[in-house]
Amino acid sequence: MKTLYIMRHAKSSWNFEELSDHDRPLNKRGRTDAPLMGQELVANNVKLQLILSSPAVRALTTATLVARELDYDADDIAIDDRMYGASAEELLEITREAPSEVDFMLMVGHNEALSEFANMLSPEHVSSIPTAGIVALRFDCDNWADISPSNAKLLFYDVPKNHK
Repeated sequence: MKTLYIMRHAKSSWNFEELSDHDRPLNKRGRTDAPLMGQELVANNVKLQLILSSPAVRALTTATLVARELDYDADDIAIDDRMYGASAEELLEITREAPSEVDFMLMVGHNEALSEFANMLSPEHVSSIPTAGIVALRFDCDNWADISPSNAKLLFYDVPKNHK
């Protein structure tokens, strides 16, 4: 069995016009929502073996804040440059490259591709993932290369508003 947690980065700030899109930080709500969702993962007994993040500041900060809540060493977060600007198909390719010994993985990235990716794999429709939202899918297979909608089950779809 493989379990994939797909998370959109938390809310980012638009207050720094001089920064590139890649370098935008989280805003106050984002810095609150990311750890909140990490706490919800802890409450659901989630144990991660791999956190994979886009290199964008807002995604990597989200991943780091979630990692802290899960007692996952932030230095072990894997950054995949391909995730920034990736299509849903490219995200699937990246996922299928994950090591087979990893059974529980979190991917932190960007919409619209993340929502399309979740819907590509989920047997149930998932609405557009809001900032800091998480979709959890379990696959009845032993290798990430074999994940598909035919062996997928939607475990949950959670958003920060559910906990405020």
